[in-house]
Amino acid sequence: MKSGLARKLAAVGAGTAMLATMATGLLASPAAAASGSTSQTAASAVAKPRPAVSVGTPKASPSNYEGDCPVKVTFSSTIKVKAVAGKTTVAYRWLRGDGSKSKVKTLVLKGKGAKSVTVKEATTFKGDVKGWQALQVLAPRAATSSKGRFAVSCGGGEEGDGKQVVETGVHAQAWVDEGNCEAALIGRISTSSPAWVEYRWVVNGHVVDRDAVRVEGSRKVVHVIRPHRDLSGWASLEIVDPVQASSGRVGFRVWCKDETPRAPKVTASVSAPDAYTGTCPTTRAFTGTISVLPHERGTVKYRWIRDGVPGNWEETYFNGTYQSRIVTDSWTASASGTGKRAIELFGGSTTGTVEGKVTCQVPTPTPTPTSTNTPA
Repeated sequence: MKSGLARKLAAVGAGTAMLATMATGLLASPAAAASGSTSQTAASAVAKPRPAVSVGTPKASPSNYEGDCPVKVTFSSTIKVKAVAGKTTVAYRWLRGDGSKSKVKTLVLKGKGAKSVTVKEATTFKGDVKGWQALQVLAPRAATSSKGRFAVSCGGGEEGDGKQVVETGVHAQAWVDEGNCEAALIGRISTSSPAWVEYRWVVNGHVVDRDAVRVEGSRKVVHVIRPHRDLSGWASLEIVDPVQASSGRVGFRVWCKDETPRAPKVTASVSAPDAYTGTCPTTRAFTGTISVLPHERGTVKYRWIRDGVPGNWEETYFNGTYQSRIVTDSWTASASGTGKRAIELFGGSTTGTVEGKVTCQVPTPTPTPTSTNTPA
């Protein structure tokens, strides 16, 4: 009896490892980056101090169980962080003796100084098992606890005594919520008598979720797919224990519609007026060109940087027909000197600075003609 249940538990652990791998792939999402117009200073390049992290050895409750199964064992461990910032995000996961890992979870600690938080995980065991669990912290600094050991010994008669029979007819349905970019997989598990049933969801051949529930006649189970991108394929609901059964495959297709207004992709350039020599005051014009990609639409905000001083934000609209706009900024010079201009795009980059030059000349006075008297 014990060896048979141990083999089943090992199969559960292998499936859990596949779950963690698939869940990570389905939930990955791209990150966005913004570019600025100011340069980094030497001081900002100095590495910031990192928080100190320690992890306590997990404790199982109960740690040595003997009695009827299934039984729930709760593992708890304490994470200590010496925070150096106002908010510190802690990412962690559970490591198990069968080689599986839990999903990565996160929590936020507020304030600086020594912080302590206790995290827990509960697992239901249906057969004899001896094993361990450890807690691995991934951020803000990697740390792994020692192994916390436990044992479960299930009493009872011969193998098969008291085993509940699960009906092989399992029905699964799936549909797509296009507005939320997700698909809800809905299944129903039916049993001939009350029983604990272990099941798993399989999507495109990968186990993405598994759990155990108490079923008395019929029970609905749900798994939601949120891929953050278009995804299609099939899903099935599989019964793992106490017997093996499957709903068969059901197809699904997730459409992810990006309805968030976005600004067009923009570039800008500036040119200076030709150097001027002559009478003053004089007015010169700097010319800027703002461009977007073909067929882009939307409003672009920009401002002139005049001799290093930012001006007010201005706007220009692109309707998808003309992809460039010419903008100008005047400079009135009353004396010899230079004028500098650049254009900054709202939420984007800043062009290089160009320079105009004016040389003022004082007009040469026209000589007054003089008359010469000739003696008679």
